[in-house]
Amino acid sequence: MNIFNDHKKLYPIAGLLFLCLTLMVVILPALDSQKNNAPLPGSKPLTALERQGKLIYISEGCVACHSQQVRNVAMDKIWGSRPGLAADYANIGRTSIWQNTATLMGTERTGPDLTDVGNRQPSQDWNLMHLYNPRIVVQQSIMPSYHWLFELKDNPDSTEIIVPVPASFLNGKKGKVVATENALALVAYLKSLKQVPLPSTMQPNAFLMADALASNEKSSGGQANEAVDGKKLYTTYCQTCHQENGEGLKGAYPPLKGSAVVTGNNLDLYIDIIMNGYDARAEYGVMSAVGVNANFTEKEVAAIINYERTSWGNKGQEVKPEDIKKIVDFVKLKAQAQ
Repeated sequence: MNIFNDHKKLYPIAGLLFLCLTLMVVILPALDSQKNNAPLPGSKPLTALERQGKLIYISEGCVACHSQQVRNVAMDKIWGSRPGLAADYANIGRTSIWQNTATLMGTERTGPDLTDVGNRQPSQDWNLMHLYNPRIVVQQSIMPSYHWLFELKDNPDSTEIIVPVPASFLNGKKGKVVATENALALVAYLKSLKQVPLPSTMQPNAFLMADALASNEKSSGGQANEAVDGKKLYTTYCQTCHQENGEGLKGAYPPLKGSAVVTGNNLDLYIDIIMNGYDARAEYGVMSAVGVNANFTEKEVAAIINYERTSWGNKGQEVKPEDIKKIVDFVKLKAQAQ
C-alpha cells in the first residue's frame, strides 16, 4: 500500500480517523450524558463570590487532600445523607472559555470529604479559624495553615470581618486577625457545598453493606438502629467547636463543661440552642442551626444532651426521647416559621 509512502494521503486520512474516533468516543457520549442528566430541583448555581472561592480552592490545591464524592459504600455514610448522583454535578459549568468543567471530586481523603460540609459545618467563624490555623479548632489536624489569606491589623474597619483567633496562636504578635476577600470567598464556597435533597418521588441509592451490617447486628443479639450514640454525635457535630474536653475555645466558643445551660433545667432553651443555634453573647462566635441542618429527631437530641450532661464532670439529669419530643417538634416549627 503506497499510502504509507505518500504523506499527502497519509496525514489527511490519519486526521480524519482521529476526528471520527473523537466524535464517537468523546463528543457523542458527552452530548448523550448532558441530554439524560439535569440538576436536581432545588440546586442553585454558585454566586459570584462562591465562584471566586472555588477558584481559590483550586489554586490552593485543596482538591489534593479533600474529595467531593459520597460513594455508595457504608463507610461514606458520614459524609452525606445519600450516595452521590450524576445530577449532583450537572449544575457545574465550565471554569472559563479556556478551562474545562471543574467538578473537584478528588481521589484522596487526607482530610474529610466536603460534599456536604456546608451542612456539617456552616459556621463562618469556625471555617475562618480553621483556615488561619487548623490546630485552633482541631488539635490533631495535619492540614497546613493558610495564614496568607488573612491580615493582622491594629484598628480594623467596622466593615471588616475579625476572626476570633486565641492570643496563643498569634506567636506574640499584636493586633486583630482580619479575613481578606479571598478568605471570605473560600469560606463562602465551602458553605455552599451541600447535598440537595431528592424529590419525594425519588429514592436514593442504598449504601452497600449497610443492610448486611445491620442484619449481622440483629443476628448477634444487638439492637440495630435503635440505640443512638451520643458521644459519636457529639464528636461529629459539636466537638470541632466545643472541643473533646468540653472546654470550648476562649473568645470563640463557650465551654459545655460546668455550663448552667447544659446542667440546668431549662430544656426549652437547651434544645432550642441545639436545633436552631445561638447568637446572644458577643464574646462568642455564632452557633449555626446544627440540629435543623442535620435533621435531628428527639432521639439524637436526647443522646447529645445525655452525653453532655454526664461528661467532663457534669452531673445533669438525663432525659428520655419521649419526654422532649414536644419541645423538639416545637423548635422545628419555630425554625420553619423564621
